[in-house]
Amino acid sequence: MQKIFDSELKLMELIWEREPVSAKDLSLLAATALEWNKNTTYTVLKKLEAKGFILRKDPGFICSSLVTRGEVQKSEAKSLAARLFGGSKRALFSALLEDEELTADDIAELKEMINKR
Repeated sequence: MQKIFDSELKLMELIWEREPVSAKDLSLLAATALEWNKNTTYTVLKKLEAKGFILRKDPGFICSSLVTRGEVQKSEAKSLAARLFGGSKRALFSALLEDEELTADDIAELKEMINKR
């Protein structure tokens, strides 16, 4: 999966919440939620389409996602681990948990996730 930039992710969040959604509606939503102008929204939509993240259907420039939020999260987590931690998931988790206050329930849930692997 290609890298998704912050601006693209912000627009994907709006799409995931409302899809299928017209580009016109997205530009109105982005104007309010992100303080973007129409041109910015359409430019980011074209980038998302070129990367294969969204499908555009005419008439109406109706946008639907081609990737899920989970797929993007997984890809970005792998990319982060590779860039900053030499691909080590253990080092990534260690950094994430180092200053985090964990409850007994949090610890139990994390252990359960690991045990399911």
